[in-house]
Amino acid sequence: MIKIGITGGIGSGKSMVAALLEVWGIPVYIADTESKHLTATSPVIREKLITLFGKELYTADGLDKRRLASHIFGNPERLGQVNAIIHPEVNRHFFAWVERLNTPVCAIESAILFESGFNRIVDTTLMVYAPMEIRIGRILERDSVSREEIIRRIESQLPDEMKKEKSDYVIFNDGEQALLPQITAFLAGLKIKNIDSQFYNKHKNKNIQ
Repeated sequence: MIKIGITGGIGSGKSMVAALLEVWGIPVYIADTESKHLTATSPVIREKLITLFGKELYTADGLDKRRLASHIFGNPERLGQVNAIIHPEVNRHFFAWVERLNTPVCAIESAILFESGFNRIVDTTLMVYAPMEIRIGRILERDSVSREEIIRRIESQLPDEMKKEKSDYVIFNDGEQALLPQITAFLAGLKIKNIDSQFYNKHKNKNIQ
């Protein structure tokens, strides 16, 4: 089975690309969603985080996300320790998910594909790129946050130029270039058999951004 790693900065549109792949019949593991779920529910993660931060990190309602955030905000060492606890569990969960599939290809979407080391568990990497101002505009429309907060989030991630250099393929989601032809070219390069082409055949003349 071919495993695709999808990445891109906040507001780049990587979730849109992941959604299009799913319509194509390609299962996509959303690492951010699964990571949050595992952090809240995994006994292994719970035990290790309590050892690191104390039992107050979990209440009767579960993980105290604000308390966890206060421990790691502005503290790269603590963040690294937390990631070292969570990422291996996400890795194991991903491979258990893969084992249940019966498809020639699957994908994992992660904003921190390279930072987390998830790029080492996939066969090819795909970056979704969008210019900074377009990303900021998208996030302003989507989230109730300030421009300054958006820029802070963007700057906390691996720079786009580094992601480009590390990625095997780059899709441009800048509003000028349609996504479907780029995704089709990417998949064609992988020579994947039995991919559902009905979606592309139906929409190939539409400028889906």
